[in-house]
Amino acid sequence: MDEWDLSDDLLDSLERDALRKIEDRKRSASETCSSPEKEAQWRTVKEQRVEDGRGSSQPLRSRVLPQSVSKVDGCGAGSSSQSTSMAEPKAQIVKILLHATGNLALKFPYDPVIVNACRKIPKATWNAKERLWMFPPSSLSSAEKVFSEIAGSKVEIQKLDPLVQRAIAAASSATDLRDRYDKIPANIESKLLSFQRDGVRFVLQHGGRVLLADEMGLGKTLQAIAVASCIQDSWPVLVLTPSSLRLHWAAVMLSQCGGSNRGGFTIVPSNVKSGIRLDGLFNIVSYDIVPKLQNILMASDFKVVIADESHFLKNAQAKRTSAALPVIQRANYAILLSGTPALSRPIELFKQLEALYPKVYKNVHEYGNRYCKGGVFGTYQGSSNHEELHNLMKATVMIRRLKKEVLNELPVKRRQQVFLDLNEKDMKQINALFRELEVVKHKIKACTSKEDAELLKFTEKNLINKIYTDSAQAKIPAVLDYLGTVIEAGCKFIVFAHHLSMIDGIHQFLLKKKVGCIRIDGGTPAASRQALATDFQEKDHIRVAVLSIRAGGVGLTLTAASTVIFAELSWTPGDIIQAEDRAHRIGQVSSVNIYYLLANDTVDDIIWDVVQSKLENLGQVLDGHENTLEVASQPRPSPSKQRTLDSYMKRCGSHINSDPQPKP
Repeated sequence: MDEWDLSDDLLDSLERDALRKIEDRKRSASETCSSPEKEAQWRTVKEQRVEDGRGSSQPLRSRVLPQSVSKVDGCGAGSSSQSTSMAEPKAQIVKILLHATGNLALKFPYDPVIVNACRKIPKATWNAKERLWMFPPSSLSSAEKVFSEIAGSKVEIQKLDPLVQRAIAAASSATDLRDRYDKIPANIESKLLSFQRDGVRFVLQHGGRVLLADEMGLGKTLQAIAVASCIQDSWPVLVLTPSSLRLHWAAVMLSQCGGSNRGGFTIVPSNVKSGIRLDGLFNIVSYDIVPKLQNILMASDFKVVIADESHFLKNAQAKRTSAALPVIQRANYAILLSGTPALSRPIELFKQLEALYPKVYKNVHEYGNRYCKGGVFGTYQGSSNHEELHNLMKATVMIRRLKKEVLNELPVKRRQQVFLDLNEKDMKQINALFRELEVVKHKIKACTSKEDAELLKFTEKNLINKIYTDSAQAKIPAVLDYLGTVIEAGCKFIVFAHHLSMIDGIHQFLLKKKVGCIRIDGGTPAASRQALATDFQEKDHIRVAVLSIRAGGVGLTLTAASTVIFAELSWTPGDIIQAEDRAHRIGQVSSVNIYYLLANDTVDDIIWDVVQSKLENLGQVLDGHENTLEVASQPRPSPSKQRTLDSYMKRCGSHINSDPQPKP
């Protein structure tokens, strides 16, 4: 009884209440029972109660309830055998639960016999805070045996659901690979934060088949690459990803290989038709073309598969889902990455779980009936046994951290380059302009007349401005593709752009997607801007702020978002810093993740280097040290093995330092 923290006074109070209720019930029964024996029996009970001093504070454990009271029921009718049967205690129910820690827990009304039985379960411990007996899954069979051997007492065991039992068994049989953590190269391991190291160890502990579900911006890509580096004996690696993130993966891998392609990666283009060779150590394939390449992927027999944004596989009817699942299931190691694994709609998790453990999650109806009740028209769109499913995933396949949980480990600003893949047809005009620019540069170099040189430099500046405008137009489809991925994350974010064509494209895209947004550009009245900012701050349904770098980059507080995206760059570094600080300012309670969307062989290659150079010079003058736009991974600006504009930058020399800044 001590384990239930019941004092003697509380026990006395409970006893007095119980006796009063018994007496009231029996008095009511006596009104319909005229038996003299019954009246005499009740008088005996009352007299005995007075003699025993029931009004005193004597502890319950030193007293015995009168036998006449314990056996009286209703009018006392029926045989003695019936009375005995009614007095028999009901079977105690002991419920076995899956705890969030991965251990099993026992829940039951207090019973000293059951408590003594719990003490016999191997490795069982008493959790005083939650008032549960807990033990590891390995002791489950022993626990069931202990309860079956309880003599003279009926105990009914409510066992775990068969699906839960299979999932626990499968996870328990996974090979623990944590001893391979030391194989991570030093240049990668040094970049991992403490919680990211924990994530890598979790994946290794669970045999390399895991759903890494950290919130957006917490470095899932780097953690996955760190895990892959621990199992190099099983390379090559297949990376499945949305089309908009293919170059991002290549960029991150380049940064981990010292800025070169020594790692040997292959990016499969989205318009592939035939003749594909997946012969890289890392092979990056978009979900869209997996159905076309399924036979090749199966024949390649990849042992390590990383599925980025794995919620792309939530639709069981989608071709990419049916094509990708066999490839993932066949791999020895499968790492699924998603900041939004659809925890609120459990049916969207099924295909991801099936990809990791096909022998466990083999029947959608079994899963749906257990976790997806509450839908309409027989569809599994509801949610049931939600806590059990959450605990099951945490115990077997999923690790998830939120920004607010690891805030003390995150830098206040985290910048990252995201490389976009543009269509060849959108690049034709830009390539032609670059060829024309190259001719002008040669003429400037060979020119002997100062007047002619000035005229050629003016032409050069106009060409660069034209490239700036056309680059924005060419980037729009790729930018919208990337934003579609961000929208899936469900978070609030800010998008900055410079050209009106880009702002219009983004705004129309959000309206078409029915995503709540605000828009502030040069045409927005000054009096309206603060009201729009307030709406973004206070209204949950407004998820995106579409801002001009100049008009929306100053004077506004937009701390409701901690994700900032630059669809375009500005020639002036001060404008970029000011824009970043719309979210990174007083009132922000999270670290700010900033993503620069860059396209190879466009003006982005020029602007990025110019901005870096200007920041370095500005920092040396104002602060006495260099100040650069440091990014989380600083790869070469050409992960797709396309030509770069480094040569153009060298030839431009000081000609670009005049800040060509056309108006939108």
